[in-house]
Amino acid sequence: MQRLGLEKELVDASVYDNTVERFRQQRIALPTFAQLADPSLVPGSVRAALGAVGPDDASPLNLFRVNWYNDPSRCGLQDVPAYVDLPKSLTGVDARIVVAIGDRFPMINAHKVLAAYGCLAPRVITGQFDPTHHRAIWPSTGNYCRGGVAISRIMACRGVAVLPEGMSQERFDWLERWVVDSSDIIRTPGTESNVKEIYDKCNELSLDPENVIFNQFSEFGNHIVHYLATGRALERVFETMQAEQPNLTLRAFISATGSAGTIAAGDYLKEHLGSLTVAVEALECPTLIENGFGEHNIQGIGDKHIPLIHNVMATDVALALSDRATDRLGVLFNTPVGRAYLADRRGVPAATLDALSSLGLSSIANVLGAIKTAKYYEMGPDDVIVTVATDGAAMYHSEREIAVGKYFGGEFDTVGAGEVFGEHILGTTTDNLLELTRKDRERIFNLGYYTWVEQQGVSIEEFKVRKDPAFWTEMRSIVADWDRMIDEFNGRTGVLETL
Repeated sequence: MQRLGLEKELVDASVYDNTVERFRQQRIALPTFAQLADPSLVPGSVRAALGAVGPDDASPLNLFRVNWYNDPSRCGLQDVPAYVDLPKSLTGVDARIVVAIGDRFPMINAHKVLAAYGCLAPRVITGQFDPTHHRAIWPSTGNYCRGGVAISRIMACRGVAVLPEGMSQERFDWLERWVVDSSDIIRTPGTESNVKEIYDKCNELSLDPENVIFNQFSEFGNHIVHYLATGRALERVFETMQAEQPNLTLRAFISATGSAGTIAAGDYLKEHLGSLTVAVEALECPTLIENGFGEHNIQGIGDKHIPLIHNVMATDVALALSDRATDRLGVLFNTPVGRAYLADRRGVPAATLDALSSLGLSSIANVLGAIKTAKYYEMGPDDVIVTVATDGAAMYHSEREIAVGKYFGGEFDTVGAGEVFGEHILGTTTDNLLELTRKDRERIFNLGYYTWVEQQGVSIEEFKVRKDPAFWTEMRSIVADWDRMIDEFNGRTGVLETL
């Protein structure tokens, strides 16, 4: 399982020693996974030192801000993760739809820094990655490669982003500011749906032994860190709400599939609170529902395959939404005309309108998935659905300009705003939703064979074992070993003692 990031013993002592020395010189300390899930566990000396560091600085101390608990300034902490409880005036349903806000994460304003750290840190502490000569390759259709480049830079190594050339211009602008060299941005053919082209490029890059591929779709650190940190964060949000209204019940967790990292939080919530796990995909490429193909623009949810780290057998519902909806709602939510319509004609509160800037395209898809789920199950005001806003609208200004031209003839007005709200919010239907039977789950599970065994060389034994629920339970226990090894690694560098 070394290739999949699940080692818990030292692999190469010389690499480990090189890394310890590099981190000592660069004054890099690593947070434990427990501290990512509960930042109150971070030592006081570290929190004090963070006072001199901005959330977007290329500082190793920002590793300790990779959590859901950052306050509005993104410099301090708050007791409960930031979230917005969307009112019926916006959603059109009685159920409480609650969205955890991801744009308070450091450096990239998206929660993918959490996934990147969850993949790189275990390789560092097991002596599998040497920052003095290895390059970290981050394949992505969205924010993961940005998170990887940011984490690489503040961990004193070189990060390379691999992503489709058709992604939003804002992603590339950010990458240009953060990479060591422009050659560290590798554009592959296509857009959001062209994941295989990314894999093909990574297979080519892997021929160079200095390149280490951190494939978010198959690195189990991605699953583990979201299960623990995102799962606990959402549990904390719900418990806070329930303390005020004891009659509330957590009914469902909604997540676009993407790399299947975030959806791991659904496993945590199912185990602790009994909620359903609902997977969202694009109607233009309905892989889970129909073994389908195609292309779409819900940036951040790559498709046409089943990620190796997706616990398919624990997923309860799959549903599909059109990128027509997310593109058009992105305009409604983030233009003066759209917000004026929501305020004046729909009575959406000002605080909710302010929060809409925290919803990027995949975040809007999550909200629509929650609305569809609420309607399908006829949920009422005591039913809570939680989801996440993986990134904010700032990453999609260029996409909104394209959408205005494509859907509204170059000018978005109040009539257009009403049409969008009526079609995509009030008009949300319960079609293209599948409650997954055992047979459905097995079909989806089997679909992953063609990517991972036939194309990517995963052994049939490694592939099949993931059908057993015990695999996932036992696999997650590795966190205790990793945290012990992080503490030992920090002890070797001595950095924490100097803060």
